[in-house]
Amino acid sequence: MALVTRAEGRMYLTPLVGFLLLFLGFPAIVNLIYSVSTVTFETLRSPVLSGFGNYVAVLNDREFWGSAWFSLRFGLLTALAECLIGLFLAIFLAPLLSKRPVLMAPLMLPLMVAPAMVGLMYRLVLHEFAGPVPYYLFEWFGDSPAFLDINNAFRTLVVVETLQWTPFAFLLFYMAYSAIPLDVREASSLDGASPLEIVRWIDLPLMKPTLVIAFFIRFIDGFRVFDNVYALTGSGAGGSTTSLSIYIYQAFFKEGAIGKAVAASVVLFLASFIVLHGLNRLAGRRKG
Repeated sequence: MALVTRAEGRMYLTPLVGFLLLFLGFPAIVNLIYSVSTVTFETLRSPVLSGFGNYVAVLNDREFWGSAWFSLRFGLLTALAECLIGLFLAIFLAPLLSKRPVLMAPLMLPLMVAPAMVGLMYRLVLHEFAGPVPYYLFEWFGDSPAFLDINNAFRTLVVVETLQWTPFAFLLFYMAYSAIPLDVREASSLDGASPLEIVRWIDLPLMKPTLVIAFFIRFIDGFRVFDNVYALTGSGAGGSTTSLSIYIYQAFFKEGAIGKAVAASVVLFLASFIVLHGLNRLAGRRKG
């Protein structure tokens, strides 16, 4: 097989680079200009450069740091819960699913529903005055928690997110678990290893790449959450359930502070880039 020359490689990369510059580069440049400008919906075509005041306003805004803390906690907790439950289900249900693959379909149903619809559904089900769950809890036990108030809203959102996206982690882990050769488990069993020891010393190490990838995919998705949280609780009482995405949305559409909203998105992008770059370098060192 002939080796690809450097000139040929550049030629093959040209369409991809052109696509990225056209669809990502131009919007990125516009956002950078808006982030250092005084701009409104009336002056979108003629922003006035004003320095880094928008960044100062964002970094001095307590609501920004509150939304960042919410997104960080939400992303970590939901990713951890989804991966742990998905891993348990993948190993526990593997013998059954290997004989009845058709059962995989109903387990994937939560993934077919749009997150915004899930938020609306649970908002109706858990509503303090009209929801059936509080009603029957009050009828049976004489009391019911306010699932969507400032004290319980965060836990409710974590549970709802976990219920919807655990099947995603479960699917990844089940495929990774099924890809492990049976000969390895049988040899370990003949050597006297118990089922728990096989899981700990055979299955989990071989599934580690999938576990790490699934965790970071779910963390990223949870960190940037918007639609189901906005549909279920909005920004919450006193901004208690304001994620970074909701903060940017409110600054852009409700306050009309376009420069501030774009500056917040740039700060979020830079923070994400630094974290991902650090993780990539860490992974490279471990491989080395």
